[in-house]
This record gives sequence, C-alpha cells and structure tokens, in this order.
Amino acid sequence: MGLLSRMMAVLRAKMSQLLEGAEDPAAMLDYSYQRQLQLLQDVKRGLVEVTTSRRRLELQAAKLRENIEKLDDQARRALEAGREDLARLALQRKQVARMQLDDLERQIEALRLEEQKLQDAESRLAMKVEAFRTRKETLKAQYSAAEAQVRIGEAVTGLSEEMADIGLAIQRVEEKTEQMQARAMAIEELVAVGSLEDLTGGGDAVERELRQLALTQSVDEELEALKRQLGSSGETPQLPSGQG
Repeated sequence: MGLLSRMMAVLRAKMSQLLEGAEDPAAMLDYSYQRQLQLLQDVKRGLVEVTTSRRRLELQAAKLRENIEKLDDQARRALEAGREDLARLALQRKQVARMQLDDLERQIEALRLEEQKLQDAESRLAMKVEAFRTRKETLKAQYSAAEAQVRIGEAVTGLSEEMADIGLAIQRVEEKTEQMQARAMAIEELVAVGSLEDLTGGGDAVERELRQLALTQSVDEELEALKRQLGSSGETPQLPSGQG
C-alpha cells in the first residue's frame, strides 16, 4: 500500500509539471496513460521477483527438512550402534539445520505477505488504469469537440488568425484595385488631352499633329463655304434685341 501510494504520488507530481506547459492536452493524456501502464508493468515485475524469491526459499526449506529427517535418523542409528558421540554430532547438526529452517520460514512468510500486498496493489492499479483509459478517451473527445467549436466560432466571427489574414489580404487587394483604377483613369485623361502619347494608337507625334491640322483646315473651309452661301442668299445674321 505504501509503495503504490509513493509511486502514484511521484507520477501525479510529474504529470502536473508536464501538463502545466502542455500544448496538446490529448497528447499529454496519452503520455500519462502510457506512464501508468509502465507503472503497472513495474508492479507486475516486482510481484514476479518477490514470488521467485519466495519459491527459491521454499526449495531451500524443503532441502533443510529432508536434511533434518536424515540427521534425526542418523542420531537414532548411532545410539543403536552404541555410538553416543556420533548421535550427539548428528543432533547438533540437526539443531543448526532447525534454526536455519526457522529463519527461512520467517523470510518466506514475510515474502508471502509482500507478495499479497503487491497482488492487491496490482489489482487496484489495473482497475485505475482501465478507468483512466476510459476517462482519457472521453476527455480527448470532449477536447476535440470544444476545439472544433472554438475554431468554427473564430471563423464565423473573424477572430481566428487565418480569417484575420484573409481579411487583410482582401483589404490589400481592394486597395490595389482602387489604385490601378485611378491610374488607368489618369492615363486615359492625359492621353485625351495629348499630354501622353498613345503608343497603342499607331503613328508618331508629327503624324498626329498633321492630322489635327488637316482636320482644322477642313472645318475652316466648311465654315467659309457656309458664309458664302449665306451671303449669296441676301440673308443677314439677326442680332439679339438691345444690341446695335
């Protein structure tokens, strides 16, 4: 009980430190679950080692019991043969073996108690690990759902970093479009007044000037012809009233 409590306390302390700086709670839950599985495996290995030690001592105790029976038989046969000295030696060895057996039995009992504690600890820890696994999957699902809701909410409200970048991109495109439209209008206006050459219109500046002169001369000729027509018909231009 004490060993398991200390191991769990150390595990909780480490998990607390890791979770404080965790960026991915789901990954940290998986890591915590793996650590608990490792702890469970450590308890199982400890149980195997204690059981192995107990079985080894039990084998030694069995040999001592056989030796005690053998020495007791030797002491009996020595007395029957009139060799009290040999009987005494056999009994002395029997007493030493008996003391060793008593010590081994105490160790075996202590190991048996420790083995029972580890078995209980393994059973409790296995149930806790299984309960944590179920809880872990539930928490991961809840976290994923909450994360999705936050992302959807940010996208709808425009609070997310991606949506903010998209908004800035749209704004830059709109500003660029307005600048290009203003530039196009300015170029058209300058071309219209002759401040800029229309390189797509063909010809050069001299040719355009000659065409302008020809157009002006044609207009002047038509104006003179119209005056002559009016003069030959005897019509005089009417002036507005109040003017001489």
